[in-house]
Amino acid sequence: MANREHLALLKAGAVTWTEWRKKNPQIEPDLSAANLQGYNLRGANLQGVNLSRVDLSNALLVRANLSGADLSSANLYKANLSEANLSEANLSIANLSGAILTQADLSYANLIGANLSEANLKDAAIAYANLIGTDLSKANLKGADLDSAKLCRANLCFANLMEANLSEADLSQANLYEAEVIAAYLYKTDLYKANLSYAHLGGAYLSKANLSEADLSKANLRWTNLNGANLAGANLKGANFIGAKIRGANFIGANLHQTIMPH
Repeated sequence: MANREHLALLKAGAVTWTEWRKKNPQIEPDLSAANLQGYNLRGANLQGVNLSRVDLSNALLVRANLSGADLSSANLYKANLSEANLSEANLSIANLSGAILTQADLSYANLIGANLSEANLKDAAIAYANLIGTDLSKANLKGADLDSAKLCRANLCFANLMEANLSEADLSQANLYEAEVIAAYLYKTDLYKANLSYAHLGGAYLSKANLSEADLSKANLRWTNLNGANLAGANLKGANFIGAKIRGANFIGANLHQTIMPH
């Protein structure tokens, strides 16, 4: 449970809290399981703080410093974390459904099993983050940097990944059903057994990507770059490859029934 003194200092306001933290850098604040629903913590220094199981739903955390903080099992439903620093934070099993995370820094964060459905992560930095099994359905990840992120078994159905950087990310067995992946960068991305049926991949860069055994049925791959990509055993039934670059791509064992190949 939260330390009463620490909680009282935080509730006294940002100035009091900041001054106390400066004077007591050796103290690791404990705000676990506290009810901070709807609180204004804009720009607050919460670096390394224990916020596990805390209720921060609808809280204002714009530009807050939460780097290295423990937010495991926290409730951040519809919280505003725009431009917040969450690098190396522990957000495992946290509820971030509908949260605003535009331009937030989530690099190296632990988001295993977190709920980010309908969250706004536009232009967020999520490189090297662990998102294994994370729910990102209907999330806005337009322009986000997911370089080398772990998204194995993540749910990205109906997500917006337009212009996102997914270079060398692990999306094996991820669900990208009807996702918007237009003009995204997926160089050497692992999409083994991923579900990309009905996905919109127009103009995406998939050079050297691993799409073996992936489901790309009815996917739109117009003008994509698939040079050197591995599509062995993939389901390409009804997929559209008009204008796509496929030099050196591997189609061994792929289902090409009703597939529209480049002329």
